[in-house]
Amino acid sequence: MYECVIVGGGIHGTYCCQQVLEETDLEREDLLIVDPNERLLASFRRKAAACDMDELRSTFVHHVGTEPFGLESFAEGHDREDELRPTPGYPRRPTLSLFLDYADYVIERANLSSLHRRATVDSIRRSNRGDGHLVLETTAEDRAAGSGLNGRIRTRSCVLAIGHGGRYREPEWAEGVDSITHVWSDFDPERSVDETVVVGGGITAAQLATCLAPRESVTLCPRHELETAAIEADPRWINWNHIGRHLHRHPPGSRERLETVSEARNDGTIPPTLFERLETAREDESLSVRRGDVRSARAVDCDGRVRLFLADGGCLSADRAVLATGFDPVFEHPFVDRVADELALERGHRGMPVLDDETLAWTRTDGQPSSLFVTGALAAGTVGPLAGNIAGARRAADRLAPAIAAVRNQAIPAD
Repeated sequence: MYECVIVGGGIHGTYCCQQVLEETDLEREDLLIVDPNERLLASFRRKAAACDMDELRSTFVHHVGTEPFGLESFAEGHDREDELRPTPGYPRRPTLSLFLDYADYVIERANLSSLHRRATVDSIRRSNRGDGHLVLETTAEDRAAGSGLNGRIRTRSCVLAIGHGGRYREPEWAEGVDSITHVWSDFDPERSVDETVVVGGGITAAQLATCLAPRESVTLCPRHELETAAIEADPRWINWNHIGRHLHRHPPGSRERLETVSEARNDGTIPPTLFERLETAREDESLSVRRGDVRSARAVDCDGRVRLFLADGGCLSADRAVLATGFDPVFEHPFVDRVADELALERGHRGMPVLDDETLAWTRTDGQPSSLFVTGALAAGTVGPLAGNIAGARRAADRLAPAIAAVRNQAIPAD
C-alpha cells in the first residue's frame, strides 16, 4: 500500500513527486508514479519532436527541477549558456535540448525512474474495506505486459496529473478523410511530401510550418489573423496572491472562474521570435499563409491528395493536411468522468472540478474534501491560466506536498 500515487509521468507528475520527496516526511517506498509510457516525460518529448520544437516558450526558471535556478546553473556548468535564448522584455528561454538534458539530469539524480511503473489507470474507487483508502485499477493489457502491479494499486491519497489525456481536437470535417492527420497523433515528421497544408494558427502550427518549409511547399491555414504574444498569460498569474484576488474571489467551479481563466490565456498566439521566422519563410516563398475557416474536406485522387474547402468559397489542395488544432477539454475526458462518478466528486461549470483552493483536493458532493488531488490543466479553476504549464506545475506542487502529508497524518479526512 502506498501513501500517494501520482497518475501521470509528465512534467506535472515528475515535479510533484520531487516536491513531495523533498518537502514531506514521506519515503521513496511511499510514492509511485503510474504512466503508460516507457519513460518519464515521454509524451512531452514526442509532442516536441512532432512539431520540431527548437526552444521553449517558458523562461529558464520553469523546468522540472525544484531549484529555480538549477537549469541556469546546469547550462553554465556545461558551457551551454548560449542555449538560453534572449526574449525581449522577458527572461531568457532554454532550447529544447537544454531543457530535456537538464530534465534527464534531475530524473537520474533523484532516481525518479525507479518510482515509475508502466500502466494505464482505468478507474479509481474507494476501498471496500472501510479504511478510507483508494484503489486504482489498471487495464488488463498492463497486467499482461508484466507491470508488476497485478492490476490493482492501493493508496492513501492520489494525484491526477494527466494533462489532456491524449485527446486532441479534430474537427468533424476531418473525420474519415485519408491524408489528414493530427500533429500529435499519427503524424510522421520524417516523411516528406511535395505539398502540406498545416491547419491552425497557434504556436504548434507555426512551429510545424516553419519546420517543414525548407523541404517542401507549405501552406499555413489559420482561421483568424495571426497574433503574437511572448508567453501564455501575464506573468502575474504565477503569483498566488494575484490568483487569489482575481480568481478565488469567484465561487469554486463557477462560470466566472472559467471565464477569467479563458480571458487571461493567450491561446492561439505565436511568440514574436517564432513569428519572425515565419515571416522570413514567407519572404523566401517557401511558406504561404491562407486565412480561412475549413468547412469540409475530401480525398481527390488515388494518390492520396486531399482538398480542403473553405467557408469563403476557396479551396486548398495538397499531398496531406496536418491538424494543429489543440486539445479537447480535459474536463470532458471519459476517465475524469468515471473518477468523478465513482468517488462522488463535485463538478462545476462545464464539468470543471470543484477543488479546495488551499490544497487542490477535489471536493466531494457532500462538501467534504477528498484524498484525490489535481494538478495540470484539470486544476485551472484553482491554479489559474498557467495551470497546465510548467509554472503551474510548480505552483500546484507548493500546495500539494503539504496536503498529501496532511492526509497521511489524518489532518484531511480520507475518502
